[in-house]
Amino acid sequence: MILGLTLTLGVTTTVSAQTNIAVGVYNFPPVASVNSENKVEGLLGDLLRELDSTNDKVTFRIVYTSPKRRHLDFHAGLYDVIFFENPSWGWENLPVNATRPILMDEDVYVALNKPGRDQSFFDNVTERQLVAISGYHYGFAGLSTDNAELEKRFNIEFSHSHSRNLDLIKADRPSLAEVAVVSRSYLQSHLNDNPEDSDRFLVSDTPDQTYLLHIMARDNGPIDAATLEQLLSPLFKDGRYQQFVDKRDLQLPPGIPEPAAP
Repeated sequence: MILGLTLTLGVTTTVSAQTNIAVGVYNFPPVASVNSENKVEGLLGDLLRELDSTNDKVTFRIVYTSPKRRHLDFHAGLYDVIFFENPSWGWENLPVNATRPILMDEDVYVALNKPGRDQSFFDNVTERQLVAISGYHYGFAGLSTDNAELEKRFNIEFSHSHSRNLDLIKADRPSLAEVAVVSRSYLQSHLNDNPEDSDRFLVSDTPDQTYLLHIMARDNGPIDAATLEQLLSPLFKDGRYQQFVDKRDLQLPPGIPEPAAP
């Protein structure tokens, strides 16, 4: 399903009036997700709604994709921009230009907290029964998303939901799931909603990976990375973007301008 959002530039850019920009979106909570009504939620939803409320010149057309399909859909020309990606996540050989980093997060290992179990449980994590999201790029896997290859290299179960993976950990079925790989921001969101789980999980002190997230724009597309940064600049400077990031327990990377003093 496609959802149109009308957005205006509040700064001078190279985008002409009524430019239509197709934006790829897949489930990557709490950064971006698609609800039961096929509307964008998470940080990306907050960001697009804020732009929509203040601007009216550029139309962002939302194109739903999936973690596994997003590169194929980009190659097929279904969308021209995707928010919150790392250039190393399969974009190296695609015709894209990237903004500077606008977000950072990390993935951690989560196990059931049992008597006698401590951080050493994660020492040989690749020998554990793992649960992960199909199409996501993980440090332990060398960023590969080839499920068949990963199933040969590891004892791994794939799903499409962090929530399901955490439920598998809580079910205490080690033959199916000993360790879930979850973003720290999603885990914090889950614990905010389910504080009773705080003592049920053992969380690794050392992350699987820490990553910086950019906006990727198609080379010679309707908008480039530099223009996207100009579009977002007012939100960086007045602190609105930081508020959205803090709300989702995410982190700003170094280099985002500090909000102007009141």
